[in-house]
Amino acid sequence: MDFIYDSIRNVLQVLAQNRTIWPEFKYGFVINSFICACIIGPALGALGTIVIVKKTAFFSTAIANAAITGIALGILFGEPVNAPYISLVSFSLLFAIILNFVRNHSDLSQDVLIAVFLATAMAVGSALMFSVTRTINIHILDSFLFGSILTASYNDITLLAVTGVLALTGFVFFFNTFLQSGLHPGLASVRGTSVRFSYYLFVIMIALVTVASIKIVGAVLVEALLIIPAAASRNIARSLRSFVVYSIAIGTIAAVGGIVVPVHYNLSIPSGAAIIVLASTFFAATFFVRIIRERT
Repeated sequence: MDFIYDSIRNVLQVLAQNRTIWPEFKYGFVINSFICACIIGPALGALGTIVIVKKTAFFSTAIANAAITGIALGILFGEPVNAPYISLVSFSLLFAIILNFVRNHSDLSQDVLIAVFLATAMAVGSALMFSVTRTINIHILDSFLFGSILTASYNDITLLAVTGVLALTGFVFFFNTFLQSGLHPGLASVRGTSVRFSYYLFVIMIALVTVASIKIVGAVLVEALLIIPAAASRNIARSLRSFVVYSIAIGTIAAVGGIVVPVHYNLSIPSGAAIIVLASTFFAATFFVRIIRERT
């Protein structure tokens, strides 16, 4: 992996020195964040389309709050403060699987169950974070809460790359299954699709990508990048193919632009917030495009 990173860095730095691309790409931290954006944009953009179809927008919010609990547990168990990945991934996956299990065996609606798990995760996470801050500086946890894509390390990029590739591979191979089980579960079952298996697979994919993206975008904002590009795409898409393509494109442009624009124009804007603002701008623009289409 180091060879791949070094090759990409060398190419971009040469292009920056030749003024072929923006000169900010001569800095290693900008290149690292650019690589992260090129992974996180397509991954979250693609999965967001299924989230919209399945109407599980708040599921990633619950996972993000569960991840905060996992971070606190990792620190309490002695993992590195900047990379408590074992507890983070383990607890988030367990949380997602339990939430889905309860959903399958309960008469309560999905939004009610997610609200219960979300509130529980926030309460437990807050309590554990309070305990953690007695031994470490609370500002160390800011990158997990609000994201710090400009300080992404090799380990962060590797984790994001692995989960991103797995998520996109699963999206390509199981897209029709996810779509059928989301639009019409009964018909999907008649056609031989295991609706429960597809849902478990989907929530695991969402959990993995959410966890991998937390250090980059932040637990507070990761849901927004998962939902907003897909919602913007839905405003203007006229086919299923364009729905997916537009969502991936908007997510990628927002992620890359949220990094490059503040650095190039020396704006004092957190990268995670800049990414979401750009994605929201796309949503507003596509919303007005939809209104104009309807009137004409």
